[in-house]
Amino acid sequence: MIQRYQKGSRMSQAVSYGGLVYIAGQVAENRKAGIEEQTRDVLAKIDALLKEAGTDRSRLLAVDVFLPAITDFEAMNGVYDSWIDIENPPARACTEARLADPDLRVEMTAVAAL
Repeated sequence: MIQRYQKGSRMSQAVSYGGLVYIAGQVAENRKAGIEEQTRDVLAKIDALLKEAGTDRSRLLAVDVFLPAITDFEAMNGVYDSWIDIENPPARACTEARLADPDLRVEMTAVAAL
């Protein structure tokens, strides 16, 4: 059965199916914040969606990180590395990419097992 979480007119923030949950691209609420605060906000949103779907970060399979400025890579990793379950790290990619709003410093998607 397909389950959709936080449905909107354009997209759901997460969708679960076949024992997996797919998290849509998450961005920070405070678009004027620095990279560290935006990263913390994005990871908190991922945590909340994982919890709503009935799982947690220890069951993450993949995370995709999008940075408009790859020079933010180390600062983003400083926050990410303290958040991730070091016993169960997911596969991860990090790409430099232009985001929908020029004030956004980071966007992340994720896939986790239920």
